[in-house]
Amino acid sequence: MARGAVYAALAVLGVLVAAAGALVQGGWFPFGLLLALGGCAALFYGGTRLTGTRAGAGVPAAAWLLSVIALTMTRPEGDAAFPVDFGPYLFLLIGATAGVMSATLPQLPPRGQGRKGR
Repeated sequence: MARGAVYAALAVLGVLVAAAGALVQGGWFPFGLLLALGGCAALFYGGTRLTGTRAGAGVPAAAWLLSVIALTMTRPEGDAAFPVDFGPYLFLLIGATAGVMSATLPQLPPRGQGRKGR
């Protein structure tokens, strides 16, 4: 039950990081892009460290990716959250790479649980 709540919170954070990254990366290019990517990487790696599982990075990365894809779609009015520029493609590519890298890192015990036998 508690683990499911953690995964749900990580998914919500993934959506929020995607929305914040969409706004920041276009507004303060290139520093906004670096800030948005840093937020993505911190969330994905932090989820892995918090839960001690690969799903700790996979759940927020999947929510982030679905949110970013939804934000890239244009509305019937022609509006979109991302400008037509090179930055959003870097945000999508490097952010997805950070999610995959965080999910495939070697397994570490959750934070606060040290190695036993030492």
